[in-house]
Amino acid sequence: MLYRLLSIVGIFAILGVAYLFSNNKKNIKIKPIITMIVIEIVVGFAMLRTDVGITILGAIGKMFENLLSFAHEGTAFVFGGLVETEGVFFFQSLMPIIFISAIIGILNYLKILPFIIKYVGLALSKINGLGKLESYVGVASMLLGQTEIFISIKDYIHGLPKHRMYALTAPAMSSVSMGIVGSYMFYLDPSYVLAGIPLNLFGVFVIESIIFPYELSEEEDTLRINDDLDVSFFEMLSDYITDGFNTAIGVAAQLIGFTALVAFVNGIFANIFGITFQDVMGVIFSPVAFILGVPFEEAIDAGTIIATKLVTNEFVAMTDIGNITFSERTLAMMSTFLMSFANFSSIGIITGAVKSIDAKQGRQVAGFGLKLLLGSTLVSALTAAVVGIVF
Repeated sequence: MLYRLLSIVGIFAILGVAYLFSNNKKNIKIKPIITMIVIEIVVGFAMLRTDVGITILGAIGKMFENLLSFAHEGTAFVFGGLVETEGVFFFQSLMPIIFISAIIGILNYLKILPFIIKYVGLALSKINGLGKLESYVGVASMLLGQTEIFISIKDYIHGLPKHRMYALTAPAMSSVSMGIVGSYMFYLDPSYVLAGIPLNLFGVFVIESIIFPYELSEEEDTLRINDDLDVSFFEMLSDYITDGFNTAIGVAAQLIGFTALVAFVNGIFANIFGITFQDVMGVIFSPVAFILGVPFEEAIDAGTIIATKLVTNEFVAMTDIGNITFSERTLAMMSTFLMSFANFSSIGIITGAVKSIDAKQGRQVAGFGLKLLLGSTLVSALTAAVVGIVF
């Protein structure tokens, strides 16, 4: 009970930090923020603490398990017995991204995903105090990749002011795309993976409403997404399969580089100070973990996970989390904390995606890149604190 109360304190601390960095404190709308936080808590409780929610998450998790087994068949056809080699991350965890990407492409081609994204976004815009376009991007970020989101709204990006560009880029860093979540399930409980995705959706609406609040005129608040695909089915499918492969290769490259760098820095710290860099970061971030509601005796290990995710990426942190013994509540909090692309490398990815559409807007995004990282990290922290309350 004590640590649940601390999680409540953590939520106020998160909101306080967001307020401190707000660019327009007078324009913050309190009612939508409270509404979103209440909804987030209710959704978190429903998913993680009720029989219905647990059953639904279990069914979705089983669906992904089946999809991954199908992906395994395709990987085994190409790589044969290598797929069965225990601990080979590339084959077991990254290759399924290709198949999941193909499924997303089919759902997109059949207009199923655009329909869901558009109308769920429109419904949310009625209660979150944000515009239709911002709400659309929030929902799209749960299903599409970091670059695909901006391609879908490329007709809107030109000439948008700074505050709206922040609102459009924040969800891309504060969520994870559906195409990659199957890979996370090799390392984390599928229920926590799936719960973190919608919780981050409500969380990003809360944080961006505080850091960059603004008013929209009726004329500005428009949404006309062009989801027509002027390509054949098999051309589309080939493109999505290729994109999935490129994503898998990209993730592999990031993991090789970051894991090697962490080992390198750990080695330097161990030789000089007798303690690893990650141990140091764990101590530094342990107060953050504690204020979120992590028990004191687990705070340093949780702080290490938070720091590793921020400095490297969520995959590196996931491989580390398996080497730590957490209580179930702390494991749920840290697992959901990892369900976003909030790290330094994402600043470059998002900036590059926007710059490919509009160079001027890309430079603008780069200008508030650190604030973008701060906001998305606060979203992850808010999700973890909510889980700490309901778990």
